[in-house]
Amino acid sequence: MTCAACAMRVERKLNKLDGVTATVNYATEKAKVRYPSTIDPRLLVDQVMAAGYTARVPKLEKSQHATEYAASDEDGTLSTVQARLIGAAVLSTPVIAMAMVPALQFRNWQWLSLMLTAPVVLWAAWPFHRAAVVNLRHCAASMDTLISIGTLAAFGWSVYALFFGHAGMPGTRHTFSLTIQPATDSLYLEVAAGVTTFILTGRFFEARAKRRAGAALRALLALGAKDVTVLRGGEERDIPIEHLLVDEVFVVRPGEKIATDGVVEEGNSAVDASLVTGESVPIEIGPGSRVAGATVNAGGRLMVRATAVGADTQLSQIARLVEDAQAGKAQVQRLADRVAMVFVPAVIALSVGTLSFWLGAGGSATQAFSAAVAVLIIACPCALGLATPTALLVGTGRGAQMGILIKGPEVLESTRRVDTVVLDKTGTVTTGRMSLVDIHVAEGVETADVLRLAGAVENASEHPIAQAIARAARDKVGTLPSARDFANLEGHGVQGNVDNRTVIVGRVKLVKRRNVPPGLSNAKARAEKRGHTAVVVSWDGRARAVLEVADTVKPTSAEAVARLRRLGLTPVLLTGDNDVVARAVAQEVGIDQVIAGVRPEGKVATIRRLQDEGKVVAMVGDGVNDAAALAQADLGLAMGTGTDAAIEAADLTLIRGDLTTTADAIRLSRRTLTTIKANLCWAFGYNIAALPLAAAGLLNPMIAGAAMACSSVFVVSNSLRLRRFQ
Repeated sequence: MTCAACAMRVERKLNKLDGVTATVNYATEKAKVRYPSTIDPRLLVDQVMAAGYTARVPKLEKSQHATEYAASDEDGTLSTVQARLIGAAVLSTPVIAMAMVPALQFRNWQWLSLMLTAPVVLWAAWPFHRAAVVNLRHCAASMDTLISIGTLAAFGWSVYALFFGHAGMPGTRHTFSLTIQPATDSLYLEVAAGVTTFILTGRFFEARAKRRAGAALRALLALGAKDVTVLRGGEERDIPIEHLLVDEVFVVRPGEKIATDGVVEEGNSAVDASLVTGESVPIEIGPGSRVAGATVNAGGRLMVRATAVGADTQLSQIARLVEDAQAGKAQVQRLADRVAMVFVPAVIALSVGTLSFWLGAGGSATQAFSAAVAVLIIACPCALGLATPTALLVGTGRGAQMGILIKGPEVLESTRRVDTVVLDKTGTVTTGRMSLVDIHVAEGVETADVLRLAGAVENASEHPIAQAIARAARDKVGTLPSARDFANLEGHGVQGNVDNRTVIVGRVKLVKRRNVPPGLSNAKARAEKRGHTAVVVSWDGRARAVLEVADTVKPTSAEAVARLRRLGLTPVLLTGDNDVVARAVAQEVGIDQVIAGVRPEGKVATIRRLQDEGKVVAMVGDGVNDAAALAQADLGLAMGTGTDAAIEAADLTLIRGDLTTTADAIRLSRRTLTTIKANLCWAFGYNIAALPLAAAGLLNPMIAGAAMACSSVFVVSNSLRLRRFQ
């Protein structure tokens, strides 16, 4: 497929079959088809081929190899387009320069122009000619048809003028006339070469965007472990993850990824599940606990029995959610493609009608052909080809300076209508990193002593909460002493000997109730009410302090929410974390609507529910658990500090990871879209105004080419205004 019109044609062809419902995604070059069991999938392929295209039924592979092969195919397509663009640009630049600057027209310059233009028209523009032939075989037309006819007509006329007219004579110069002339010495090689180069530029950026379409799934699958240590025959063996079987027991060492979904058989630890569930606080697990693949073991050694492998794992299910959301999202079709089915045949018919009219009115064959060529050249979609990519280039360049990445023109239209912004909590509104936020000490106890002793014991632990305490202790008191006889107390905490004192840091259960002062009990309760994690520090058998640890709100989040409100947008906090934590964060940043305790599939369902209520939803997130929701939303915005899966699934990426850029991203997207629409309106408006003049013989092909160039200059100049966006 070469344009959105092609996707529409394939979709209509498939939907003609009884019981078949098809959605064709031009960006990913995939069709999602629902069909009765009585239909052979080969019939679907035949139906696509009958429309003039090719197709194959994808293999249901459980590994990442399928996406890797797809990426290679996309890279090959991009390389082909890039090679043709570079070749066309190098060859067409001197052709255009010689045609437009009389001082460069040396003796026999026109023959050099012919030699340079021939490979541009016949090789670089070959994809347009091939598509035009395919369309012709199926009685259809697209923008490729007009590009092919226009470039071949300009090139053919020039060849005719060189070999059978006077244009090939030494010393020939371009003549200037507002109307067509009976002379045969006009050349339009620069038109043929320039149109090809400009359109290839647009196709290059389009191909680059399509190459990225499958990157979200590749990023998701890359999160999984590649190897796993299993117990076989009483021995530990390292095997590829593809060879792991259901019900096999595998080993997970501290710091390793859990290979697949399973149930803990032996061991106690804490698991960082933020990538999959969005939980900011590590989850304490032990025998009987369920764990998900791609989560990280932050504590002790675990023995896990596999309950799902391959495509049945939670990670693979998230990947399928992303793919389904992408396939179901309606792609914004370019205005040029939407009107192509009317515009292109109309221009061709007008050109033929012009030729017939001039011949019938007694005009010469040269005049008739000149008018017909002028119609084709004036209608060549040079400005249309530049309208989107130039605005996108300038807009994305300005966005990059501001910390915003816009992935393509197809994501912009929804920004104008967005009225609801759904914000993920962990890593988006908050830092996504545990920190020590407060210290409550018993009477007569020094804060520095608490930090020194607790930090020394926690420094020996790999638990994220322990590392937050140790990090804060080092910042406050400097170098920490070593802890002897360190021990993990089965998920309840840790203990160690520091300065001949037995220090215990963990849950209150580790200290007898009578040894916990009322003030510390109240501090613990208040901390938990705020959604913070309360850690008790004790030595000599008595509680000495309560440490509050939490995922802290980013300093700019409250201002970001206020800016979104000023844009007329309604912020909603959506998180996998518990309701207490979520509401505490929402209150701090000024969000009224909170949806908490939601798993990845629930996030997608929430976005769909909001859309069903008539809302146009933007989603801002950073984790794997946000990827499917980002793809489902009308506009997905990923924090650049987040995971690759989220970034690739989103439409916009906020490079700095600063939530305040969300409002700027929406404003810039809207401005870029407005510029694109203005460019397209000008391109079509110029055609509508100029086509009658060309048909009436009031514009010779050279003037038509100049008018086309002026249209392109206007489009580029209008796009450059985006550089001043603030």
